[in-house]
Amino acid sequence: MCPDCSKPVDACICQSLRQQQVKGDGVVRVARETKGRAGKGVTLIKGLPQSEIELKATASAMKQLCGTGGTVKDGVIEIQGDQRDKLLAWLLAKGFKAKLAGG
Repeated sequence: MCPDCSKPVDACICQSLRQQQVKGDGVVRVARETKGRAGKGVTLIKGLPQSEIELKATASAMKQLCGTGGTVKDGVIEIQGDQRDKLLAWLLAKGFKAKLAGG
């Protein structure tokens, strides 16, 4: 039995509920970072209110839009290169409340 939802472990719904929870304040932040990447810049997209599976699909669409690689790590989408302007416009067109973050 699951201690949180009191259902059998096979039918536990806690994991799916945790994945669907909205993280942060509802604003998607698009930032550029080079720290720990040997000077190579990546664009970080933080705060998307999506599950891990949806984040991977969104990351795939972003990578196709930019024509570059990327990944999803700990709920943050990383796209190679400085793609902030392109991704910000795409997110706003998709209906997300998004803004540039960082310096």
